[in-house]
Amino acid sequence: MRRSLFVAVIALGFALSGTGQQPVSAIDARVDGRTGTKADVNPKSPPTASQPNAASQPNNEPVSDYVLGPLDVLSIIVLELQDDTAFSGQTFRIDISGDVSLPYAGRVHAAGLTTQDLQQQIAASLLRIIKQPDVTVGVAEFHSQPVSLLGEVNTPGEFQVQGRKKLLSALSLAGGFTDNVGNTITITRSLEWGRIPLPNAHDDPTGRFSIASINVKDVLHSSSPEQNIQVMQNDVISISRTEIVYVVGSVNMPGGFPMGQDGTLSTLQVLSLAQGPESTAALQSAKIIRLVPGSNTRAEVPINLKQLLANRAADVRLQPGDILFVPSSAAKRAGERTVQAIVNAATGAALYGSRF
Repeated sequence: MRRSLFVAVIALGFALSGTGQQPVSAIDARVDGRTGTKADVNPKSPPTASQPNAASQPNNEPVSDYVLGPLDVLSIIVLELQDDTAFSGQTFRIDISGDVSLPYAGRVHAAGLTTQDLQQQIAASLLRIIKQPDVTVGVAEFHSQPVSLLGEVNTPGEFQVQGRKKLLSALSLAGGFTDNVGNTITITRSLEWGRIPLPNAHDDPTGRFSIASINVKDVLHSSSPEQNIQVMQNDVISISRTEIVYVVGSVNMPGGFPMGQDGTLSTLQVLSLAQGPESTAALQSAKIIRLVPGSNTRAEVPINLKQLLANRAADVRLQPGDILFVPSSAAKRAGERTVQAIVNAATGAALYGSRF
């Protein structure tokens, strides 16, 4: 009986070798975790219901360009272990050291890798128990790539950057700029990610950070697309508030006026924003009160608004914090009081006469 069974097995082996076919196991038919290539497979062997395609699993699609980091939460499918409760339906958090602890694979370093890179690392760690493991890694929760957006954005705070994002895309996470946006974006980046790739980038005094500034207008108008740089995790992006210039004295609407994204206002422009001078203004005696650089004192710069309005003098660009003072003329005020007194007297006489 045993001899007959042995002969039958030998005969079956010759029959298979004669057709050129090799017996293929379920593991051999899957993706090679070491090379990412398909192993030899019998095309007539359809997948069974107990072996679903990992790509069809919901919420577990790999984010190919996302760089993993500490505190990210991963969902991991090992096709050969799908019935093992240690893997099935579980999530795994990358610890503060950048490692993730997995059943059968042990500790695998994940920080700094993409999901595709980590798939290969896990597959290599499982080779001692699975011939060609099929591994799929997805990100269940993003926690490792925060970017701080501060200043003149609509919703300042810390945001998770999922994948590679440019500066404008990151700014959109905070709802864009407010109406008081200035003209400067300042980026502070840890030197562990390299220096900021901008000409004005410089290291801070501690030697730990790279700092660079970008003009808001250039980025928004795409006049300097090279400034729309890729943001990195833990970048701090600060958007400046617009500078203010002030108009006081004999104008129709005194107050402070923002300089906007251009960062400039001329004397005529700010006088227009103040709705022009009053009729009693002493235009030839106006002055700009300006802070002296490097001190707390202010200097007075005379400016003849009468000639400026008559286009007989060059317009003057104001600087942040400048105060345009437009004095009143005593003679004009006295004249206006006399006219007002006459008007009041005439009005009173008219009212008196109408009563009798």
